[in-house]
Amino acid sequence: MKVVEGKGAALGRLASFAAKEALKGEEILIVNCDEVIITGNFKATRKNFDEKRSRIGSSQKGPKHPATSEKIVKRAIRGMIPDTRMGRGKEAFKRIKCYNKIPKELENSKFLEIHNEKKIKYSMVKEFTK
Repeated sequence: MKVVEGKGAALGRLASFAAKEALKGEEILIVNCDEVIITGNFKATRKNFDEKRSRIGSSQKGPKHPATSEKIVKRAIRGMIPDTRMGRGKEAFKRIKCYNKIPKELENSKFLEIHNEKKIKYSMVKEFTK
């Protein structure tokens, strides 16, 4: 079981790391999902999120895009795992858990940090939640 600190980690790097480890059979727990950063221009990213959320298929069946921090991170990870509907992709996706804060049972555990350099243009995932 690997516990990953999400604070200050770039969303894409964090998602690809979690997807690779889950496909290897490792259980991944990501904490502080609301402080994960999305690189790039804020206005363009905000527009992209709003457009995706406003598009809902016929009779409200989908596709639906998440509005909470942990679900945004988990959806990014889902996009990097092949075949999440069946087979090893589905099993790998079940091994990933995302939390906005640190759960009490994980407070004393050691966190794995995704190495990243300081970004110039970025925004936090919590800025895109409702």
